[in-house]
Amino acid sequence: MKAMILAAGRGERMLPLTRNLPKPLLPIGNTTLIQRHILRLSEAGIQSVVINVHFLAEQIQAQLGSEQFGLPLEYSVEPELLETAGGIHAALPLLGDEPFLVVNGDIFTDFDFTTLVRRQKSDSPHLVMVENPSHHPEGDYGVDANGQLTLVSPKYTYSGIAVYDESFFKAMVPGKLMLRSLFDQAVASGQLGGEVFHGHWTDVGTPDRYQALIAHLE
Repeated sequence: MKAMILAAGRGERMLPLTRNLPKPLLPIGNTTLIQRHILRLSEAGIQSVVINVHFLAEQIQAQLGSEQFGLPLEYSVEPELLETAGGIHAALPLLGDEPFLVVNGDIFTDFDFTTLVRRQKSDSPHLVMVENPSHHPEGDYGVDANGQLTLVSPKYTYSGIAVYDESFFKAMVPGKLMLRSLFDQAVASGQLGGEVFHGHWTDVGTPDRYQALIAHLE
């Protein structure tokens, strides 16, 4: 299975930390957010990683190069920021026609990616949901007893981790689009699966959350 790390955003909510540094390159101990993802993807048996880049793309490419932790890296360069679904759609030629794992480059988690690597084509799309953080108390979707996402409470928050295949994006017109638009359509038709993860997960979206994460890890 291949994986994609979403790393194209400008990180404006993280200013001033991201004025001259892409958010995925923020240091976490002796590594960075994105390098930690790559290491854990490698440990889970992922074969290669595609990274979409836009803001300060050259920094990410220069620091990571063409290989990290034994994993080949490829880049999907976005001259114009395409948002989440748009970025994945543009990278499909690099991802192939088998299911692929996607993870946001600006989260920190101890989720075991191995559980997703084992998933079969018939199981995708499959989203990992988490307990609602304080900054998103309303959540996104519920998860029923059959592992289908619904609009029924209790609702959980999308973690930024999922497995898809190219068919999920086949009806898209190339260009800017958020994943939420595709999620809503799939939930309405009962075609979006998921699970709830109860381990550590942080959306490193603001300087305060980043500092709290660093303090937690010390």
